[in-house]
Amino acid sequence: MNAPVFKLRQGRTPLLISMPHVGTAIPEDQQPRYQPRALAVEDTDWHLERLYGELAEALGASLIVPHYSRYLIDLNRPPEDTPMYPGASNTELCPTRFFSGDALYLDGQAPDEAEKLRRRQSYWLPYHRALNAEMSRLKALHGHALLFDAHSIRSELPWLFEGQLPALNLGTVEGRSCDPAITATLGALLAAQGDYTQVVNGRFKGGFITRHYGQPVQGWHAVQLEMCWRCYMREDGSFAYDEALAARVQPLLRRLLQALLDWKPAA
Repeated sequence: MNAPVFKLRQGRTPLLISMPHVGTAIPEDQQPRYQPRALAVEDTDWHLERLYGELAEALGASLIVPHYSRYLIDLNRPPEDTPMYPGASNTELCPTRFFSGDALYLDGQAPDEAEKLRRRQSYWLPYHRALNAEMSRLKALHGHALLFDAHSIRSELPWLFEGQLPALNLGTVEGRSCDPAITATLGALLAAQGDYTQVVNGRFKGGFITRHYGQPVQGWHAVQLEMCWRCYMREDGSFAYDEALAARVQPLLRRLLQALLDWKPAA
């Protein structure tokens, strides 16, 4: 069952693709709180539904896509709002800064604790209830469930990381969010190609979704892929999808997803 805050397409294989930062909507009653710049939602994981949609359908994967922007609430942060990456710049459950480090809200307009709680209950909780229910459905049907958490980001963001980020950043929480063979297989697949720089468990090891739903002992296996925008879209401020770039990276994405599906738990 779908709720207004997301759409879920149920598939026929053990794979669920989540893309928690593709939403672009900010409710009208909340818009006056924000800096005018925020309404362009520049830190969105742009176009991922377009990039992965046909792949997901062809592979029989489930797909869950939120409607609202991460500027309202970040679906990939823990509900208690603890930092994902201690010692580094972090955005919160209800972010207060752009990825540039600038203030997201007008003075005095950042959400208070009551507003954070309302957003958590209205937007965060329905998405995670659906994630949990779909992972449970897949496990019941197939004996195991696979979660691929899809993300994308600008290649250079000094407030978050130094220099240029590798094009493809696979995270498995240092190998804890999935069977070791999954990390090894996907890592080897990335290492074997020469078109894109890549790293496994580098700056982005996996956010809350990967950490929380990656429970190999109970048959839930999760990985995160943080992909730089330069792989499939323009980074010139237009946020434009680039068909030629996308067509070049999609075969590799398909190989990653197929390798994940090809994995089977030990008998």
